[in-house]
Amino acid sequence: MFPCAFTPRSRASTSIGLAALLLAFAGQAAEPPRFPKPNPEQALAELKVFSPDGSPVRMPVEDWDGARRRVTSDPAWQRWLTEQRGEVDDWMARRQDRVEWVTGWWHDFVSPQDGSFLTWTPDEPGEETLSSPSDPRVKLTPKLHAAWVFGFRTRHAAKLAEAAQLFRLTGERRYADWTSSQLDFYATNYLRWPEKPGRGCRLMWQSLDEAVNLVRFVHAVRLLDDAVPVAQRQRWFGQFFRPQAEMLETTFQRVHNIACWHRSAVGHVALCFADDALWQKAVEAPFGIRQQLARGVTSDYLWFEQSLGYNSYVVSALRPFFEYAQMAGRGAKLRQEMAVLENLLLAPILLRFPTGQLPNPADSTGGPGRAPNVASLAASYRLFPTPLGLTEAVRRRDWNTLLDPAVPPASLPPLPAVPSRNLESSRMALLRRGDWQVFFHYGQLDASHAQAEALDYEVFLGDTPISHDPGTVGYGSPLHATYFTQGLAHNVPLVNGLGQAPWQPGELLGFDADRGYVAARQSRYRANASAERELHLDERSLIVVTRLALQADAGPAALGLALHFQGRVLGLEDFQPGEPFAASHWPAGFRYWREPRTASFTDRAALRVDCGDRRLEVLIEVPGGFRVSHALTPDVPPRQRESLYVETTGTAAVFRTTFRELTTQGAAVEGRR
Repeated sequence: MFPCAFTPRSRASTSIGLAALLLAFAGQAAEPPRFPKPNPEQALAELKVFSPDGSPVRMPVEDWDGARRRVTSDPAWQRWLTEQRGEVDDWMARRQDRVEWVTGWWHDFVSPQDGSFLTWTPDEPGEETLSSPSDPRVKLTPKLHAAWVFGFRTRHAAKLAEAAQLFRLTGERRYADWTSSQLDFYATNYLRWPEKPGRGCRLMWQSLDEAVNLVRFVHAVRLLDDAVPVAQRQRWFGQFFRPQAEMLETTFQRVHNIACWHRSAVGHVALCFADDALWQKAVEAPFGIRQQLARGVTSDYLWFEQSLGYNSYVVSALRPFFEYAQMAGRGAKLRQEMAVLENLLLAPILLRFPTGQLPNPADSTGGPGRAPNVASLAASYRLFPTPLGLTEAVRRRDWNTLLDPAVPPASLPPLPAVPSRNLESSRMALLRRGDWQVFFHYGQLDASHAQAEALDYEVFLGDTPISHDPGTVGYGSPLHATYFTQGLAHNVPLVNGLGQAPWQPGELLGFDADRGYVAARQSRYRANASAERELHLDERSLIVVTRLALQADAGPAALGLALHFQGRVLGLEDFQPGEPFAASHWPAGFRYWREPRTASFTDRAALRVDCGDRRLEVLIEVPGGFRVSHALTPDVPPRQRESLYVETTGTAAVFRTTFRELTTQGAAVEGRR
């Protein structure tokens, strides 16, 4: 029955109305999924370990009796336990949260000089005690103190869970008593922390961090189990856990990486306190876990916000929930979702460059990631056993391997080759030929975490990076908003120095793996401009053709592109120093380009680039007159790199850039006007 509330005017109108309603529901049900993922358990099968029943998903084990035997009989485990006890004992003796502490944003815990993250220490910072590896003295400000509090509360919640684990292992009541006292503190004072309007949090600066800590608090309660009186446990639920879960459900009712943490946290509370209403919200609601994975994971098993770091981040959000659900006997109906999540963990392996470095689309911090991510694979072996994860987990001593020892795989197969392929549902493509490998990012799927980087490309020549995307710095740094997220920081077309705005999915114009060819178009690259780019690989060269065109009613503009190199640009003797970007109309990001030098050319310019053991000729062809400027520019902090800005003036322009490997000394700079 469909619930209906209407008064029929006649039998005929009732039949027509009901038929229309049934047709509407049928049409809705028949609508194809945005990202079809047929048979996810068999996808990426060469990277998985399957159980006898054919499932790649495993039932996690918590063997406390076996853990006690291991720490009693094995000297290595005894040493490990001594270290764990020492760290937790020290924290219990010396650290206490305070109601008056205000939590800030972790992304504000950065150097004002270069955006690098500061070094966190457990002691409350003084005026002159903050520093980063590249900035030795940073003045304490209220914003930085609040960001430090984030680090404290995050670690404090983790220590509660660790103390509860020590209680279960050793039986020492002092660990249970301390954990209980801390949960009492939070339950008593939780409502004294003001809710941050529209942000769904009290303890933390943003709801994401509230959710992450809530999972840790649930873990502590679960491990204390019947060591806590029922009345005390219910008080925690009523005054601390349920209010947090209900508050988290007021925000991020959409598909998003943070929403995955919200639903995971609420699901943990539902399992711990047997609350079916919270379970429905966490799993079955329109933006519950099922829909997050159905609509947030592309057919290529990449997270739709595109930063590859979010693949492992979403796994870290949802994997603990699935482990808990499995142990609680509720995993069978989540088998499809668990299979999709495992593929999210594994899919970046098929995007890696020869060194294991990953492409870096969207606004991830800390520089490019790496694949395989053995740390994430090892952390996941209890639910998602893989040869790579098991091999690494066997070498580790942690709570996972103590409670559920990893069994080494029968063999460690080689990693699958990275092929040329078009990842259309993810708006990306890979080209590979000879020693060349190119990643092409031709559009976005959502505004969340998008940068002005459509039509960007990254290049490796064998093991040598030629040009990579640095990602961004801490979001609280001015460099994030004014430079790293802007077009100038990427290998993209530029109109008056500006890249793409707003985000667009783009249009794939062609892809041919055998020819080493891909082309895409952004018809609304900017409000008044379109852009196209095609890339072609042969055995010795990468050729990039870029077309920019303004609308018919637009006047001439500075049309150009940026080129970034992980090496030295040679042959700049005749480039003249100056400030070509000083004019007021240039974007603010140009102020981070240091020691600029400029030369003018007609039709073509040939430069050399020395990238370690590989030397390239870079031939830039633009009909008529154009300028090339060279500068030192920000890379992953604190590193710098060398960059070129190529510019002509008009209403349309075509740029042809050829990267050709040199086996002998390259020619001198050509075509100077």
